Amino acid sequence: MRYLTFALAKGRLADKTLAMFEKIGITCEEMKDKGSRKLIFTNEELGLRFFLAKASDVPTYVEYGAADIGVVGKDTILEEGRKLFEVLDLKMGRCRMCVCGPKEAEERLKHHELIRVATKYPNIAKDYFKNIKHQTVEIIKLNGSIELAPIVGLSEVIVDIVETGSTLRENGLTVLEEVCDLSARMVVNQVSMKMEHERIAGLIGKLKALIQEENR
Repeated sequence: MRYLTFALAKGRLADKTLAMFEKIGITCEEMKDKGSRKLIFTNEELGLRFFLAKASDVPTYVEYGAADIGVVGKDTILEEGRKLFEVLDLKMGRCRMCVCGPKEAEERLKHHELIRVATKYPNIAKDYFKNIKHQTVEIIKLNGSIELAPIVGLSEVIVDIVETGSTLRENGLTVLEEVCDLSARMVVNQVSMKMEHERIAGLIGKLKALIQEENR
């Protein structure tokens, strides 16, 4: 039996995913050793391999078949635009992608004015303004604190992930428009879905049942 390989986004999401997997009998004791320097973790008995990757790299590993299955946020899937199957919403890490800015920027959005948009997610922002809003904008890619951009006059608005909105409020900004809902998703390599259909479908079925049970 060949290994079924999982790429998990590093950090809280990986921890939550492993906790979820344990509930359906998928464990990996090696991963519990926080001091381990290993890059690949295996469960020989179940024929499973796991590795942790930067969230933005997970869809790449899955598209090219280095991983059969990945778990990563919907924001990363949309931004990376890789060829893969999105098979399951894990209902974890729920938040929203929004257009945010000072209240006065709302009018400029309504009247489809040419504005500057700062974001860590240029592809999501471009798609939203071009295909949903049909508004011409200049998109500025940033990597740090996006909230800073409208405050210092770099942009009129930002496109960013909003969980509670407290950071926005503290800086005099607000949600102006919602782009989409986000949460953790399971993605599968297109070839693996055919070659390992029985094993992968079985795993999806168990997870679906667990999610339904927990979200009743």
